[in-house]
Amino acid sequence: MKDIILEVKHQQSSHCETGVISTLLKSKGLEISEPMAFGLASALTFVYLPMIKIGGMPLVAYRMPPKTIIKTVCKKLNIELSSRKFKNQERGMQALDEELGKGNLVGLQTSVYWLPYFPEDMRFHFNAHNLIVYGKTSEGNYLISDPVFEHLVECSEEDLKRARFAKGALAAKGLMYVINKAPTQLELESHIYKAIHKTTKIMQGIFLPFIGIKGINYLAKKIRQLDKKSNKYQGLFLANIVRMQEEIGTGGAGFRFMFASFLDEAAILTGDVSLKKASEEATRVGDTWRQFAMAAVMFCKKRKNINLNQVAEKLEECALKEQALRNTLQTIGKNS
Repeated sequence: MKDIILEVKHQQSSHCETGVISTLLKSKGLEISEPMAFGLASALTFVYLPMIKIGGMPLVAYRMPPKTIIKTVCKKLNIELSSRKFKNQERGMQALDEELGKGNLVGLQTSVYWLPYFPEDMRFHFNAHNLIVYGKTSEGNYLISDPVFEHLVECSEEDLKRARFAKGALAAKGLMYVINKAPTQLELESHIYKAIHKTTKIMQGIFLPFIGIKGINYLAKKIRQLDKKSNKYQGLFLANIVRMQEEIGTGGAGFRFMFASFLDEAAILTGDVSLKKASEEATRVGDTWRQFAMAAVMFCKKRKNINLNQVAEKLEECALKEQALRNTLQTIGKNS
């Protein structure tokens, strides 16, 4: 077997899914940045789901579910995307080889834990990590553009298969996706305003108390109720929130900063000054989330005499600032 090496415009990214779709589109000649992909997908949200456990703790998410960004961006921009899952692992690997043989870059959803090029302290059981396969060597190793890393990496066939078909929450079931056809030019302005309008609806959440701004306040209430739990559980609960916010993907603050970058880029593209002001406001929202994370860490480490009420109050401040940002974005939507 000969080496298959396809051209890929590798870029280290803030988040795997936005990084992968941006790289795939740039490889098709479409200059869509990572923040622009995030904003166009209306991916900004907050979710606290106590009924779903990750590592024994409730799921906390700061963006729309995995695959939403890639699917939404492609649908909005009239980009032909094909995706497949597999019951049979061997068939899944064969299908990957077939797409590479056709000259297609292939996006995969994988488990971080089974990717050996990740440093050991970064490997944990998270099954929604996206990457791009751009080739295969004659020795059977896959050539990978992973948005987490500055440089291109390699992975053995057995390790990649294990990563694609890992069991557990958010199991990918071998998910792979390919961009088949893309337009040569894009008109983004109308899509930007529509995406912002949709984001305001998502931020508010639905009738369930776990989603959007309601969800942030709901979680703050749960933090106050931790005084009935053991010190160990309090630490685990808060540490899980911070880990989801700061370590998995770009997390809560990072996604707010990414949304701010989207608004800033949109302001330049449209010439709309109100988008620039909204970008500055979104940055302040991200700063507040970082302050909440610091307060939670200080509580866990028993420093500065911070109590649960103070941690909850900082989270409620996040909710207030997200509500204010939502109000600003609603005004932009009405004027567009």
